Amino acid sequence: MAEDKYKYDLGTIHGRFQILHNDHLKFLMAGKELCEHLIVGITNPDPSLTKDHDSNPHRSKPIANPLTFYERYVMIRDNLLESELNYSEFSIVPFPINVPELLKFYVPMNVVFFLSIYDDWGRQKKKYLESQRLKVHVLWDVPLEKKGLSGSDIRESMLKGEPWKQFVPSATTKLVQEWGIIKRLKDLNSE
Repeated sequence: MAEDKYKYDLGTIHGRFQILHNDHLKFLMAGKELCEHLIVGITNPDPSLTKDHDSNPHRSKPIANPLTFYERYVMIRDNLLESELNYSEFSIVPFPINVPELLKFYVPMNVVFFLSIYDDWGRQKKKYLESQRLKVHVLWDVPLEKKGLSGSDIRESMLKGEPWKQFVPSATTKLVQEWGIIKRLKDLNSE
C-alpha cells in the first residue's frame, strides 16, 4: 500500500520527450508526487509503433522524433536523478500509445495513467486509454495557448540558432551537446 503521502502505489505517465524540457520535467514530477513508484512511458519508441493521427500529424515525422528510444531513456533517467529521485522511485518503458492494445505488454493495467490534455491529441490519448478500460487521472486540462513549452519550440529554436538552454534542465543540455543533436536536427531538416 502507498505511504500516506502518496495517493497511489504505482502510476504511469507518458510522452515523446523529444527533447525533454522544463515543462516535461514539471509534468513528470507532478505524476511522481501522486505515487510511490512512477513508470515513465516513452511514446513513439520506434518507427513501427509511430502512427499518424489527424489530430496532430506532425508528431510522426522524423524531424519531430530525432532521438532514439535509448537516448530518451537516458535523458529521462538523468533528469529524474538530477531532480533527486532514486532509481527505486521510477522505471522507464516503451509506451505505444498509438496502438493502445499493446500497452498491456509494457505496463501493468491495474495502475493509474496520468495524462495532461491541451488539444485534440490529448483528448484522443484519453480515449485510447479509456478504450482499454484503464484508470485515467488528468493532471491538467488547459487550452493549447496555455500549454507553455513544447518540444517543437525547442527543436525549432535549435534549428534557428536561437537560445534554448534556458528552457531545458541541465542534464538535457549536457546530452544534447554530447550527442550532437543540433547537427542531427539540421540533417533531418535538410532531407
